Amino acid sequence: MVSINIKPIDNSYSKRAIDLILKIQKEEFNTAITIEDQPDLFEIENYYLKKGGNFWGAFINDELVGTIALAKFENSSGAVRKMFVKEQFRGKELGIAQCLLNELISYSILNDITNLYLGTITVFKAAQHFYERNNFTQIGKEELPRLFPLMNADNVFYHLNIQ
Repeated sequence: MVSINIKPIDNSYSKRAIDLILKIQKEEFNTAITIEDQPDLFEIENYYLKKGGNFWGAFINDELVGTIALAKFENSSGAVRKMFVKEQFRGKELGIAQCLLNELISYSILNDITNLYLGTITVFKAAQHFYERNNFTQIGKEELPRLFPLMNADNVFYHLNIQ
């Protein structure tokens, strides 16, 4: 049986996270997102941890196979960011995406974050279905909180109240 280890990661994992995320964004989904569009990946500690959020990695035998991040942007609100799992490790069999999301939600509850928002792009259909299965509701861009950290490429948005 495969052992999955979910743990918080910091700047020392930036290169590994960048390699994982860019490969999925560029090679698998052919998006126009560049590393320059994602400076947070170079500054995980400043962008996520110091503001009350977190960044987690999913590891199998010390290989980083998935990521998820929480960017806290208001007292009780956070943005789900950087949800990526390597293609060969996706699906319900291993449940890595679910483990990552569960970790983020547990952290949110413990830290009084009751509203989660996220942005994604149209081409990430499986991700949209995953969020909907996890009770996220699709919302319009105009319904996002004013301080939500918007990425230019995002065009589909979701909200989850976890009170």
